Amino acid sequence: MSEWKGKNLKDMTDEECRTACAEIREQLLDTVSKTGGHLGSNLGAVELTVALHRVFDFERDRLVFDVGHQCYPHKMLTGRADRMDTMRKLDGLSGFPKPRESVTDAFIAGHASNSVSVALGMARARTKLGENYRVIALIGDGALTGGLAYEGLSDAGSSGEKMIVILNDNGMSIQKNVGGVARLLSHQHLKPRYLRFKRHYRAAMQSVPGGKQFYNFTHWIKTHIKGSILPSTFFEDLGFEYVGPVDGHDIPELTRLLQWADTLNRPVLLHVRTVKGMGYLPAQNAPEYYHGVSPFDPEKGIVCSEPKRDYSAVFGQTLAKLAAEDPRICAVTAAMQTGTGLDGFAQAFPDRIYDVGIAEGHAVAMCAGMAKQGLMPVFAVYSTFLQRAYDMLLHDVALQDLHVVFGVDRAGLVGADGETHQGVFDLAFLSTVPHMTVLAPSNYAELASMLRSAFYDYEGPVAVRYPRGSEDTLFLENTSAEVDCVIREGTQFTLAGYGNMIPEILKAADRLEQDGISCEVVKINRLIPLKAERLIASVEKTHCLMVVEDVIQPCSVGRSFAFDLADRGIELDHLVLLTSGTEFVRHGSVDQLRHLLGIDAEAIVNKVKEVLA
Repeated sequence: MSEWKGKNLKDMTDEECRTACAEIREQLLDTVSKTGGHLGSNLGAVELTVALHRVFDFERDRLVFDVGHQCYPHKMLTGRADRMDTMRKLDGLSGFPKPRESVTDAFIAGHASNSVSVALGMARARTKLGENYRVIALIGDGALTGGLAYEGLSDAGSSGEKMIVILNDNGMSIQKNVGGVARLLSHQHLKPRYLRFKRHYRAAMQSVPGGKQFYNFTHWIKTHIKGSILPSTFFEDLGFEYVGPVDGHDIPELTRLLQWADTLNRPVLLHVRTVKGMGYLPAQNAPEYYHGVSPFDPEKGIVCSEPKRDYSAVFGQTLAKLAAEDPRICAVTAAMQTGTGLDGFAQAFPDRIYDVGIAEGHAVAMCAGMAKQGLMPVFAVYSTFLQRAYDMLLHDVALQDLHVVFGVDRAGLVGADGETHQGVFDLAFLSTVPHMTVLAPSNYAELASMLRSAFYDYEGPVAVRYPRGSEDTLFLENTSAEVDCVIREGTQFTLAGYGNMIPEILKAADRLEQDGISCEVVKINRLIPLKAERLIASVEKTHCLMVVEDVIQPCSVGRSFAFDLADRGIELDHLVLLTSGTEFVRHGSVDQLRHLLGIDAEAIVNKVKEVLA
């Protein structure tokens, strides 16, 4: 049952629902300002979520979110309001829909543009199995920049399946209505008398001889007349009953239209206009700052300051310097310009940066075309989103050995966003791509050097993978010129790693030294292709090896190196591979997750002692 403070939403009046919306917004602001998370999109979706819960029963009906970052009000209405302060924390609520949390969460969501496809699959399963429930896909206008959304819309519209697609338009006008007649028709679409007449007319025509054919003929005439006046009938051409646009903050109107859409036995698209950050003025005025936030003071709002120096910022600054030297260098992003540190580049070279929207596959294919014709493109992308472009990596880039550089941001553990965003898979799929080179810096200086090297010292596809957040000051030496190197001498045990695991390994080596165990630390800079000669020399001396990585174990560097040792006939007394494991990694802080996975300094120390004992 969908309820608010013990009262069933279906029994609440419009005025009571408005009060509930105000209370939900107040709790949202209070919660997210403490836990961090997605704020603006959730504030904008409150009335829409309440209206959905008034009309449907999501213990039975299926609500499929797209991305899922606007699901906080849904969680609050489905028995989780008193746990919102645990959101994004270890063992707490996820910031995305999770069926393990509640039966009302229909499907895991964390990446964009798949909701219509998933919802159509559910609708077809319902039909085939003879069951009775409603299916709703909630997709934002941003997700419509991804091609998968149109694949789903094309199939859903022609399927004839009963389902509702809600387009939550909070930033981009999908269909610009121009002229007085167009505005009049749009308004007429939403009038109760028009909707009632349309429903009764269709039902009447179905019950009389020849009525279906007559209805189809008049519908065809109406569609063509409307198409000559309105600038687009895109969704109707796909096969949807299009309704909208409607004010997404008008609860009575939303409720009425959802009830009407539910009476139709066909695909319906309800176009809803909402305001991102609704109800909190700072978020309304600066929605880009309040999309995803860290904890902040809601009274003061987010204090705008100089961008924090982190790996993303260093990447962007270095790329801008290189671009100033070489006019062939250009940048590509998939709706993540700020997140990948490219704002400065965009200001300096506005004609050399391309934001393609949430379309990673298109971005990689476009980079391939650029490279083929003589440009030097770099695609700045989160590790977890690069997964979406694997075919283009293989078919469009690697097959022709094209020189495309990939700035793989958020590689490794990212923390609170959880399973859908942990960057633990990129090394596994990149290792299967022929001609691929993968470099892994451990500090800012190495990132800058490796990015330059990626452009000028290598051919074919090159990925520079770096973590989220700031560098660890424990290791600031620039060793990027070497494929691998010994950064600490030892005699009893070899500890190897790369990237932001190096500080953890060095901490462990210090503690083990205090306990009388001498460890040699080998840092690997080039992960693919792996030719770690210094690492081989080290293990031939110690005969004991531990490789520590925050990636999934299959196709990890440690496993690849173990095969290499076997090929060379080198036998070890002890071989230990510490990775993120073989499962998806849940949400929590990075330090907590490292501890749970057994890849922090404490775990390294304990494992070395256990092995030697």
